[in-house]
Amino acid sequence: MLILAAVTAGFILDMIFGDPLKLPHPVVFMGKAISALEKLLRRVFPKTAKGEFWAGLVLAVLLPFSSFALSFGVLYFLYGISPFLGLAAESFWCFQILAVKSLRDAALRVYKALLSGDIKKARVRLSYIVGRDTENLDERQIVKATVETVSENTTDGAVSPLIYMFIGGAPLAMAYKAINTMDSMVGYKNEKYLYFGRAAAILDDWANFIPARLAGVLMVLSAPLFSFDAKSAWKAFLRDRKNHASPNSAHTEAACAGALGIALSGEASYFGVLAKKPQIGDDKRPPKPKDIVSAIKLLYGTSALCFVLGVLLRLLIILIF
Repeated sequence: MLILAAVTAGFILDMIFGDPLKLPHPVVFMGKAISALEKLLRRVFPKTAKGEFWAGLVLAVLLPFSSFALSFGVLYFLYGISPFLGLAAESFWCFQILAVKSLRDAALRVYKALLSGDIKKARVRLSYIVGRDTENLDERQIVKATVETVSENTTDGAVSPLIYMFIGGAPLAMAYKAINTMDSMVGYKNEKYLYFGRAAAILDDWANFIPARLAGVLMVLSAPLFSFDAKSAWKAFLRDRKNHASPNSAHTEAACAGALGIALSGEASYFGVLAKKPQIGDDKRPPKPKDIVSAIKLLYGTSALCFVLGVLLRLLIILIF
């Protein structure tokens, strides 16, 4: 029951307050640890393709394990002092790990800039939440990019953390967050990280494999809650969920595109290099700023359904055992 209470408290706090920016965040410490370990491991292992791969593999094993062990140890100590103290700490960590309202707020900042007609400000605000080049994007492209990042990050910002919380509380969710943070920092297929970041990227694919598919289904189910097209969402999900280089990214993108009746993905520039990606969804109409708000609704609906499903399953397990 303590895990269920902690996840519930964390979920509610995230929905209300979002990321507590003025407080120390686990991801910041994970990022610093990744940078320090990368420098150390690159010095220790040979500067060859094989050496870089093994160095990256050590990082991919060490950081999630240490994140789990450290958070588990702290909670074990606090719960030993007082169940209320342990619950407070675990609830706070669950709150920090989730990113539903933070993603909403970041997307709304882009939306508000578009409504005011300030394309330059919208491009700048978009650059904070996407990896693509934003300097020359028009309104339609800005909307597409924002909807894509909201729908894609529904998995690793909400559904995946919730699943790992319900299974193993804050410690397992911390391990997942370490994997996700590693992938965002070193999981690139460029010259620097092609071999060093391979293990982290593969581990992230594994960690999100089931959550991404569940998130896609839940997004389809949440579509009618907001009067979106559930039938088209299901159609696009089944047809386009593999239209991405990543095995996990397109599931929620496809469901979102189908629900809204717009096309996502396609061409995008990254660090000056044009990338051509398969289209996701049907180009029934041009994307409009209001689609950003619609994508946020799907984010919240999907997150809420995942939370309710997790609570029901956790209660069922408690009743059975």
